Amino acid sequence: MHLASLELRDFRRYVHADLELGPGVTVLEGANGAGKTTILEAAAWVALGRSFRGVPDATLVRDGAEAAVVRAGIDGAGRHQTLDAELRRAGRNRVLVNGHALARARDRLDLLRVTIFTPDDLALVKGGPAGRREYLDDLLGVLAARYDAARADYEKVLRHRNALLKGGLRGTDAQHTLEVFDEQLARAGAELVRGRLRLVDRLGPHLGAAYAALASRPADVSGRYEADWAPDGIDPDEAETVLRNALVTLHRREVERGVTLAGPHRDEWRILLDGMDARTHASQGEQRCLALALRLGGHAVGHETIGVAPVLLLDDVFSELDPSRADALAAALPSGQTLITTATTIPTAVRPERHLRVEAGRVLGGAA
Repeated sequence: MHLASLELRDFRRYVHADLELGPGVTVLEGANGAGKTTILEAAAWVALGRSFRGVPDATLVRDGAEAAVVRAGIDGAGRHQTLDAELRRAGRNRVLVNGHALARARDRLDLLRVTIFTPDDLALVKGGPAGRREYLDDLLGVLAARYDAARADYEKVLRHRNALLKGGLRGTDAQHTLEVFDEQLARAGAELVRGRLRLVDRLGPHLGAAYAALASRPADVSGRYEADWAPDGIDPDEAETVLRNALVTLHRREVERGVTLAGPHRDEWRILLDGMDARTHASQGEQRCLALALRLGGHAVGHETIGVAPVLLLDDVFSELDPSRADALAAALPSGQTLITTATTIPTAVRPERHLRVEAGRVLGGAA
């Protein structure tokens, strides 16, 4: 599976760009602000239906235009598929897959899957637990539809439950509603936690191997999943019961604070390097290697699960690494399609199939 072509019209600063891409490595080189990351953003939009920069689709439309267009050709499994999207400044987007309206957002995963690394990924290691929870849940959603559904159900019930608690829980009807929400939250939350625990176990060997390759030294990389509502650890088979009991025990405190105090939205996945918390004890270089290892580890698990390598999108990664680690990453790049942006030179070990120059919203060397 690889992105064979990508056409943009009125997408961010691009009036028009048309690229042909091979199944190997493509390097997009240009000065900062030239529009390199925008190409990756558009490629990721094909797979995700959203910007990985976390901005609304309306902001992707070029100033002065009413809509942006993204057209993609995807080759894989002996067939060619297409996605045509019109991102409107106002109103609903229009998305066609193989000439037909996209039935479900999740159907994008049958077209294209991506793994994205950006310089901001350092926060996966250096930042608070929310980013690590999101990393696990995003990867789970790609691997299996039921976890995507459990996450959506959990977030919906959590919003309603918090609103009820904030209102002060007055009257018997409110108490009964809270009990219903407890059941729903415990059911969806336990499914999400079981998925996270299984994923953490699967990630372990891949994280260790990726870190060792990037750091050029063996290291003990591990993770510890922690939940205040299960201080003695989580038995996946008992997660729903334990979480439900914790919610009941915390009712009084939750009403006082107006917020749900137990559940996977508060859990922590602590990443350990040689037995120490990487957030507080690893150096900046070690943290950067760990962030890359997280993406490469997730990439490997995705490939292992679906049997096809996701497209790897590396945004300005080599400028963030010292020469030895940059060489190590170049040697450790997995097989499959990779798109790399850079404002500097790249290691000689990277042998691009295509090397394109990006200047002020124009791609030089793509299709005419």
